Amino acid sequence: MASIHRTTMTPTKLELITGWLPKQSWYVGAAGAPELVKAGGFRLDDPDGAVGIEFMVVTDVAGPEPVAYLVPLGYRGAVLEGVPAEALIGTAEHGVLGTRWVYDGAHDPVVLAQLNALLRGEATPQHQSLSDTLDPTVTVRGVAPGPGHEPEVRISRVLRAAEAEQGASVRLVAGWSRPDGTAARGVFAAVAPE
Repeated sequence: MASIHRTTMTPTKLELITGWLPKQSWYVGAAGAPELVKAGGFRLDDPDGAVGIEFMVVTDVAGPEPVAYLVPLGYRGAVLEGVPAEALIGTAEHGVLGTRWVYDGAHDPVVLAQLNALLRGEATPQHQSLSDTLDPTVTVRGVAPGPGHEPEVRISRVLRAAEAEQGASVRLVAGWSRPDGTAARGVFAAVAPE
């Protein structure tokens, strides 16, 4: 089960994502820096205990309409070799664990392996900010093929409040909070039928 450290992280996750997000091809915000607020998410466990895995929802409130983004994160104690340079969101000093390399989870093999395990029903979503606590609000609709038959998973980067996705045989559905405090649920990741 995920252990959450009550400590500091400098720069913060939101500060790291604020500088990284506008450089992404799927960013739909206006020119200039986004104004991000944490809106939700969940964690997964790395079976080897080496990589922190978080699926964070941030909402950009800088524009005329808020936009929710899903940013899967891999927290590592060392550089991840073999990934594109743009996969690195940044580095931060963690008050307990020291320097952490924070990667876009879409490029982190451990994050992707655990996402696939979740879609197969072989991993359990954990609460985003409470240690040793399951998150029953994260659900998988359908079942992905077994190990060794890894399907292509599409991560929903710009979230919308809809629990269905056309052409998806398996959907990972979870929730987040809108800036006005109302709840939203949508597809975080999907697998197309083979």
